[in-house]
Amino acid sequence: MLFALGLGDSVVGVTHECDYPEEAADLPHLTHSAIPEGLSAAEIDAAVRERTENGGAIYELDAEELRELEPDLIVTQAVCEVCAVSFEDVTKVAATMDPQPEVLSLDPTTLGEMIADITRLGAAAHAEDEAAELIVELGDRLDAIAAAVDDVEEKPNVLALEWLDPAYIGGHWVPQMIEHAGGIDLLGFAGEKSRVAEWAEIEAMKPRVVVAMPCGYDADRAATEAYQYGDRIRGLHAEKVVAVDAASYFSRPGPRLVDGIELLAHILHPDRVGPPPAGRIVELDATTLVG
Repeated sequence: MLFALGLGDSVVGVTHECDYPEEAADLPHLTHSAIPEGLSAAEIDAAVRERTENGGAIYELDAEELRELEPDLIVTQAVCEVCAVSFEDVTKVAATMDPQPEVLSLDPTTLGEMIADITRLGAAAHAEDEAAELIVELGDRLDAIAAAVDDVEEKPNVLALEWLDPAYIGGHWVPQMIEHAGGIDLLGFAGEKSRVAEWAEIEAMKPRVVVAMPCGYDADRAATEAYQYGDRIRGLHAEKVVAVDAASYFSRPGPRLVDGIELLAHILHPDRVGPPPAGRIVELDATTLVG
């Protein structure tokens, strides 16, 4: 969002997850994950649950590096404790700095709140005009998608899987993204956290389209995860199964959520919305998925 506002040259540090645009990845990383690499989906879920239930942090902050960078503004979030460093950890370190930086927490749970955060961030970073221009641009693109799918005869039922073991139903802004793209999400609720669902509940939905979007994974990794749980997905008897780049277009509440809606609109209505750039979607054969 900062780079989209033209403030890239003012960004002095990022998290270890910040990889877009490319210039962001070259900046000092102020966080790292406490969860070991190489774990399965079930093992990651178990490790996260264990740490959070015991009051442990999922991500750790390099307080000394943060102090050395002396930022005027720290942009953080508290919408998801599994997705980023603790908001409390950030504010504690900021309180010890001199001069003390402003801390802005962006915590959207819906698409509209994400767009409103552009205004909040623009005001905090003295980029009000740029924020207004970005919002107009995103609005125009959303209007174009809405017009493209407005008169479709049938909107398909869509299952968004934010994790596969256990199965998590897409929450927060994802149900709105599906609706805006011309689909129906029967299990997710806009503004609510993603939730664990039993496969029996998922099967009862009878989705026509399954979108594998494991949180934080790109399309290839999402496809690998889908194949690992192919027996369960094949049992849903969906007409179409796709894996998408969740890390870029679904997991993070920023301007690229609109890219995600455009991507979904193509998946659901390819005759009305053109394909996204290569690498954003991996279409799987729903009849031959194997575990």
